[in-house]
Amino acid sequence: MSKKRKQYSPSFKSKVALAALKGDQTTSEIAARFQIHPTMVSTWKRELLENAPDLFEGKRKAGKQSDEPSTDELYREIGRLTVER
Repeated sequence: MSKKRKQYSPSFKSKVALAALKGDQTTSEIAARFQIHPTMVSTWKRELLENAPDLFEGKRKAGKQSDEPSTDELYREIGRLTVER
């Protein structure tokens, strides 16, 4: 039987990544303390550094990431449907 992979919560990942950012301990020491693989520590630290600017975007970025299609796309669709009809 195969083992189910362990999934870690975002709060646990952030705790490990912040510990890695402090620089008080080596990656191996942090991994041993939290009982995870050292590669995971490095990966979570890198992800935190790459995504940190997005945390402070606030509502400006949320307005741009709309699930609704843009007006240009809607006009193209209307034109295409009119031609088909």
